[in-house]
Amino acid sequence: MPFPNIDPIALELGPLVIRWYALAYVAGIVLGYYYLGWLDKRQPKPLLTDKARDDLMMYAVLGIILGGRLGYVLFYNLGYFLQHPAEILQLWQGGMSFHGGMAGVIFAFWLLARRHQLQPLRLLDYLAAAAPMGLFFGRLANFINGELYGRVTQHPIGMVFPNSDGLPRHPSQLYEATFEGAVLFVVLLLLATRTRALAHPGLVGGVFLAGYGIARFGIEFFREPDAQLGFILGPFSMGQLLCLPMIAIGLVLVFTARGRTVR
Repeated sequence: MPFPNIDPIALELGPLVIRWYALAYVAGIVLGYYYLGWLDKRQPKPLLTDKARDDLMMYAVLGIILGGRLGYVLFYNLGYFLQHPAEILQLWQGGMSFHGGMAGVIFAFWLLARRHQLQPLRLLDYLAAAAPMGLFFGRLANFINGELYGRVTQHPIGMVFPNSDGLPRHPSQLYEATFEGAVLFVVLLLLATRTRALAHPGLVGGVFLAGYGIARFGIEFFREPDAQLGFILGPFSMGQLLCLPMIAIGLVLVFTARGRTVR
C-alpha cells in the first residue's frame, strides 16, 4: 500500500508552526476532559466537584508532559541524555513514552484526589475510560509523522515510510490506533455506561491497564524495536517488558474490584 505522505505540519502562519502531533495531544486532553465530565454526571453519586473539574485538565497536562518525557529519558535513551542533559527539556525534538506519561498522569490524579478528598480509584476509572481517546489520536499522529513504524513485511498492507530503509513495513501505528485506541475505548464505554462497573472502584481502571498491556504486547511483535535499544530480553522489546507490570496490576484491580464500592 502507498504511504499517504500527509504533511506533518497542519498549519503554518509565518513563524507559527502547528503540527498534527501537537494537535493530537490537544484533542486527546480536551475531548477527554469533556468526556470525564459527561461520564461523571451520569453517576448516581458524582465524584468531581466544580473545583476538582477545573483543576483536572492542568494536572492531566503536567502528568502527560513531565511523565512522558521522563519515561522516555529513563526507559529509552538514558545513556544519550546523560551525555546531553540540556536536551531533556527540548520537547520539540520529540521523544515521549506512553508508559511514562501514564505513570505521570496516575501520580498527578492521585495528588488531585488527595487535594480534593476524592476516592483515588474512582478517579483512576475516569482516567482509564478517557485515555484511549488520546491514544487513538496520538498513534494517528505517529503515522502521519512516519515514525514508530513496523517491521519489514511482504504482506500487501506493507508501506514504505519516509526516512526509512525503503523496505515495506507494517503500519503498526494504525494497529495501535485501532486496538489500543478505538476498540479499547468502545469496550470501556460499554463497561462504564451499560454495567455497574463504576460502582466498584478500580474495575474500569484495571480493565484498561490489562487491556492496553495485552494489546500493546501483541502489536509490538509487528513494530520495529527502538533503534538505540533493539530487543531487550530475547525476542521482547522494552515496550513489551513495560507492559507486563501493567497487565499484572490491571488483573489484580479487576479481581479485587468486587470488594470495593463507591463511598
